[in-house]
This record gives sequence, structure tokens and C-alpha cells, in this order.
Amino acid sequence: MFDLRYHVASLAAVFLALIIGILVGVGISDRGLVDSAKTGLLEREVTRLQNRLDNKSTQSADQARERAAAQTFINETYPALARNRLKGKQIGVVFVGSVDGGIRSSVSRALSDAGAQQVRLRALKVPIDVKQLDAALKGQPAAAGLRGKANLESLGTALGQELVVGGDTPLLDSLTNGTSLVEEQHGGNKMPADGVVVVRTAAPQRGGTTKFLLGLYEGLGTSGVPAVGAEQTDAADSATAVYRQAGLSTVDDVDTPVGRLALMLLLAGQQPGQYGVKNSASDGALPPLPARASAAGG
Repeated sequence: MFDLRYHVASLAAVFLALIIGILVGVGISDRGLVDSAKTGLLEREVTRLQNRLDNKSTQSADQARERAAAQTFINETYPALARNRLKGKQIGVVFVGSVDGGIRSSVSRALSDAGAQQVRLRALKVPIDVKQLDAALKGQPAAAGLRGKANLESLGTALGQELVVGGDTPLLDSLTNGTSLVEEQHGGNKMPADGVVVVRTAAPQRGGTTKFLLGLYEGLGTSGVPAVGAEQTDAADSATAVYRQAGLSTVDDVDTPVGRLALMLLLAGQQPGQYGVKNSASDGALPPLPARASAAGG
């Protein structure tokens, strides 16, 4: 049976695709034309379409096609929206568990696309060996009140803050050199980070390690810079709940263009929250796009 609504929706998707091609084609062929005004136009359109994507009640076939077209628009305009979003920013990356090449690539791409640099990467081995940590911190003045099982959360908090703030890092230095806690590292400790991304690749932990990690996440999140817990859409054990408990923003689809855009917006200081495509993404797919300043003399 001829379904007029289906053909109208299909034609709308075709016209939207044509608009995408024109806008993105202009941006690729002449970067000078992608000025703040045109980027602002893209951002307003993305915001409008994003509101549709975030509407969980759109379930009909026609609405599903509209949502797919909106998603396509956001994906295709990603390069223009990402460009210089984090220009000059230094971002730290912390893995809880071994470094996973897939999600590391997704995070690195987001930072590169937005003009940021990775100031350092640390991969922490879990579960922790409490006796080994205590032995390494013995005699360290900065560890006063932080040793022993009763202080694991406080130790994690202090370590998280050192990972972000940089400068003198006596706890991190002691635990890097005297234990197996730091499994992999890149970059020095001195330079402060303008933001931090944490990724948990290890399985959920128990006992003392759970307390230590909760403190670590809280330390990252209370260091005065944006802190984001990130994972991919196919993460076997989602960590978004524990990130949220510790006060971190989350992105659960960093392997997609929309997820990478959400990550860079959060690192740029946009509205904290839980973003992505899973049930835990209570704030939608993207943080609100920032309003562009009016041109001088306008």
C-alpha cells in the first residue's frame, strides 16, 4: 500500500543529506569559509536536532527515520564542530587496568580533532596490594595519615589530585618507583592538566581496591578541572554508575562522533552530566553547545 508519510519522511532525509553535503563540502574545500558565523549556524542546527534525538518518546517508524537523519547530520558536521574546541589544552588520561588500544584511540582522536594534547597517561594496575603501597609510602611525609586499610579512600583522593595538578608529586613518585601500581606511563608529572579522562578497563573491584578507586575518582573530580569517565558503546562492564557516584561526568559512546564531541564539550567546561546512548545517559546524547559570542561591531 502506498504510504505517503513514508515517502515524505524519505524525501526529508534526502534533502537533509543534500544540505549536509553542501555545508560540509564548503567547509572541506575552503576552511576559511567555515568562520564563526557558519559554525554557529551548524551548532544551532545540531542543538535543534539533538533535542529530537534526546526525546525518548519518538518510537514510530517515521520518527525513527527522522532521528536517523538527525544523527547523520551531527555525524557529518562533526569535523567543523570539533575544530579547535580544545585548542592549546593539556589533557591527562588515566586507565584503571591495562591500556586498551581501541578506546585509547577514540580518546586520542577526540583530543587531536579538538586541538588538545595529551599531557600524560597513567595505567594503574588493580587490584592494589595494600601492604606494598604502605611499604612504598613509609617515611614519606606527604603520606602522613594516608597509610593503612582505613585510609585507602583518602590515599586514592590525594593520588587523583596529584595526577591532575602535577608539580611536586611525592605520592605518585613513591608509588611509581616502589610498587607495581603504575603499569604504564607516558609523559611527565610536572605540567598541570586542564582536564582529565578516566577509563576503566578492569573488571569491577572489591574490598580495599573499591575504596581506593572511589577516592581516586573523587580526587580527579575535585581538582578544579573538568573530569570525565569515558567508555565505548560495547563496554563489557559499564563504569558509569561509579563515575557518577564519585561526581564525574560520563560519556558512554566515545567510539562514535557524537560521543567524541560530547567528550570534548565536557572537557571544554560545558554542562557536566551523564551523556551517551545507554540507559545511564540521563542527560541525553550531548551537553548543550555553547553560545557563540556576537561578532564585534555587530
